[in-house]
Amino acid sequence: MRKIDCLLEKRWFANMLVVCVGVILYLILAHLSTVWAGFRVLLGYFTPVIGGCIIAYIMNPLANFYRRRVFKGIKRPGVRWTLSIVLTVVSFLVVLALLLLMLIPQLINGVSRFISNFSTYAASLQSWLNSIGLSKAADYLRLDEFINSSENFLVSIAGLISANSSTIIDFSTTAGKSIFRWLLAFVLSIYLLAAKDRIRGGLSRLLKALFKPDNFSGVRAFLTRCDAILDRYIVFNIVDALIVGVINAIFMAIAGMQYIGLVSFIVAVTNLLPTFGPIIGGVLGAFILLMVKPVHALIFIIFTIVLQFADGYIIKPRLFGNTLGVSGLWILIAVIVSGEMFGVPGILLAIPGAAIIDRFYKENFLPMLERRRFRKDAAERANQSGTNLDLK
Repeated sequence: MRKIDCLLEKRWFANMLVVCVGVILYLILAHLSTVWAGFRVLLGYFTPVIGGCIIAYIMNPLANFYRRRVFKGIKRPGVRWTLSIVLTVVSFLVVLALLLLMLIPQLINGVSRFISNFSTYAASLQSWLNSIGLSKAADYLRLDEFINSSENFLVSIAGLISANSSTIIDFSTTAGKSIFRWLLAFVLSIYLLAAKDRIRGGLSRLLKALFKPDNFSGVRAFLTRCDAILDRYIVFNIVDALIVGVINAIFMAIAGMQYIGLVSFIVAVTNLLPTFGPIIGGVLGAFILLMVKPVHALIFIIFTIVLQFADGYIIKPRLFGNTLGVSGLWILIAVIVSGEMFGVPGILLAIPGAAIIDRFYKENFLPMLERRRFRKDAAERANQSGTNLDLK
């Protein structure tokens, strides 16, 4: 009687647990937009932590390189790793300072040239619209107000600033908060790199407590493969962006184009974004060159198409090899979904995320289903053979 009561109690608890889970899932699905908005707000509080993890993961390969190559003669591991972190941070800050010194003067020069030549641009645009029969569009844009002098443009800009002062203040406040958060993330990344061995040891101990020895070895192997995919993707994606930026700079220097540093930097950074990044970089670079010389903008667009073709079929395959092995359709879907969910970080991590999910599906989930199907078929065959023996 006690066994029956215990059995009924277990079934009652299991049924109630299923009902509660079902109700919770229904409420989540019925208010999915509200739940997702709340989740994003909660996730925003951890932005510096997430950013610190991302920066630490990006700097980790360089720190490992310094530890293995530069400071390999130092016998104490702690001192060797500390010096590697310091050199990595110094390298990062030096590169950032050089980029700012190169880009800021060109950016200021480009803006000032755009303002001073805006009347010429307006006149050229108006004549082009008139030549193709769109004079009404020129009247609608009121380009004639800007043809006489660029001072009208400055007056219009001043009017827009005064009319949208509150929006500009809000934007400046948001930008200031974002910069402060990324500074916190950078400082946190240094602490994360310093505590990398302790974090890895703690994670390994947690996995040993959660899984059996056989399962632990499988989980550890899977996490090691995921780490290899992410590490390889980040390193070679940065190398690929540097190669594309350098090739672009060499071509612009040979062609006698201006704003070589600014345009090449934009091309290199946007090349980090999969699928749509090179298009954005080509459009922005062409627009900058269009303000100086339209012929250079056309030549730049043609060269960008050739360069992206060479990057997609020559440079990237040699760098990545068969590490990822994800179809273009799944990459496009991953980029769109990750971009909608997590913005630019989601776009950057879409390809390695798709590769990890694809590898988990092929090496873990699908074999598990096949083994389950095999055991079920074997049991059915055994039952059928036993039934046939009984009939005989």
